[in-house]
Amino acid sequence: MARINLLPWRAERRKLRQKEFGMMIALAVLAGLVLWFLVNMYYNGQISGQQARNAFLQQQIAEVDKQIAEIDELDRQKGRLLARKDVIEQLQGNRSQMVHLFDSLVRTIPDGVLLTSLKQEGQTLTLEGRSQSNARVSNYMRNLESSGWMKSPRLSVIEAKDGVAGLPYSFQLSVQLSTPDKKAEGDADETDTGPAEAAASEDAADPAATPAEPAAPAASDEGAAS
Repeated sequence: MARINLLPWRAERRKLRQKEFGMMIALAVLAGLVLWFLVNMYYNGQISGQQARNAFLQQQIAEVDKQIAEIDELDRQKGRLLARKDVIEQLQGNRSQMVHLFDSLVRTIPDGVLLTSLKQEGQTLTLEGRSQSNARVSNYMRNLESSGWMKSPRLSVIEAKDGVAGLPYSFQLSVQLSTPDKKAEGDADETDTGPAEAAASEDAADPAATPAEPAAPAASDEGAAS
């Protein structure tokens, strides 16, 4: 006997398929949400980690900047200390130079020359004074050149001017300071003639400054001969 199903099975089957389709869509949406949540959490974790690394780098950069500022301050202090050291060494080196310089000024000045002032600017020494004649100033410049502690004397001004009796000429000259070696210094000391001999040679070269001695009478020479 044949069995005939008169129930609406097609509609029930359609509803079942629609229900399965809805469940599949719900599962797909749920899986998408879970996947999105996981991906979002992963990238948020990456961003948070990068932000933490950036904050750490910023902190380290700030510390390095602070250290650089301290190093710059130390460099400036080092520069100031080196400058002071150079000044102290220069003063130590110039201490003996000043002693020799003033000794040379005393030994080289000839008779008939008087110094009124001296001024030093760096390695240049400016001398002002009075003199009996131009020849004595020239002799003084030669003495300065041969002293070993001064070189390149240059006469700036020499003129006749009243003010000191017996010293009618006023002069101004400049010399360059120098530091001779020990051998040159010893040679200069050995060959130094001194103010007296320099004045004697200057007087011989300057006939106007040396008075002529009176000649002996001719009659006395004839009497001695007879």
